[in-house]
Amino acid sequence: MTTHAHDQDLVVQTPPRTQNRSLAGYVILPAILAVVCLSMYLYVSSQELDNIEARSLNAASLATATWEHIQLTAVSTLLTLIVAVPLGILLTRPLTRRIRPYVLTLLTLAQAVPTIAVLVLLAVAFLFLGFQAAVVGLVLYAIIPVLLNTMVGLEQVDESVLEAGRGMGISKFGVLRRLELPLSVPIILAGVRTALVINVGTATLTTYINAGGLGDIIVAGLSTNRVLIQIVGAALTAVLALLIDYLAGIAEDFLRPKGL
Repeated sequence: MTTHAHDQDLVVQTPPRTQNRSLAGYVILPAILAVVCLSMYLYVSSQELDNIEARSLNAASLATATWEHIQLTAVSTLLTLIVAVPLGILLTRPLTRRIRPYVLTLLTLAQAVPTIAVLVLLAVAFLFLGFQAAVVGLVLYAIIPVLLNTMVGLEQVDESVLEAGRGMGISKFGVLRRLELPLSVPIILAGVRTALVINVGTATLTTYINAGGLGDIIVAGLSTNRVLIQIVGAALTAVLALLIDYLAGIAEDFLRPKGL
């Protein structure tokens, strides 16, 4: 199902109404990912690695790169929520409707710029590399889905429900806190899941500004023409993206208001 944000020709994906997953539904994906990781480990262990492959694919290097990738994803997504959700709320209020198209256009243009260009521009403009520059770039890329889903989630709440709340003497802030936001949770969470997956994939490029992550493994394979290193780095990135999306799905199941 799709919902169109007002004043914009942008489409926001909204989650379908689903029942709680069965136990098997919670177990299947982690089991598949565990099998993939085990198979990859057994395959790499069975190969005769040269010095470059051994250095890149040892447990310590892979663990460090994975942890850096998780940190990049977690911090950038948290900052995205801190910025995007309040901004989405603000842009749905009557006082800001006139400037909303301009804000959305500006953010959409920022997202249209190639990722590596954003990272390089940040490094050149602010003369800083590493974790901080990477987080800023990731936030710029992930803010759009969370912002749009927040706006669409708030605007899809039935006006009669809001009128009933006001008729009961609830303040505007109370209506937002007790009615609009709870009813918007499923759509907002769908945007958060999208942002998480975007950040996991985009974070591989932050290696070019010395921010670490699994991109270090992939680039090491590319620069030394070692296909095995490239495959392991890409496979770990894909596994991490699926695992984070799975965990976000569990959080969505628990945070979704009952009856929605």
